[in-house]
Amino acid sequence: MLRNRVKELRTRHGFSQTELANRVGVTRQTIGFIEKGEFSPSITLSLRLAKELQIKVDELFWLEGEDAGE
Repeated sequence: MLRNRVKELRTRHGFSQTELANRVGVTRQTIGFIEKGEFSPSITLSLRLAKELQIKVDELFWLEGEDAGE
């Protein structure tokens, strides 16, 4: 399962879901789905999110459980 820190970092930066969505070119709903783990973003979107949240992609997203080979 793909895990992430999007909500944590978004709130730390003071962004609403709508503001972050506008900055990376998606809808507010997409950000919500990513935060809940219901949507796995593309590589391009992952890179855009990491840039806006000032963090490396592998610190923003990681695999957990069976998919990670654990």
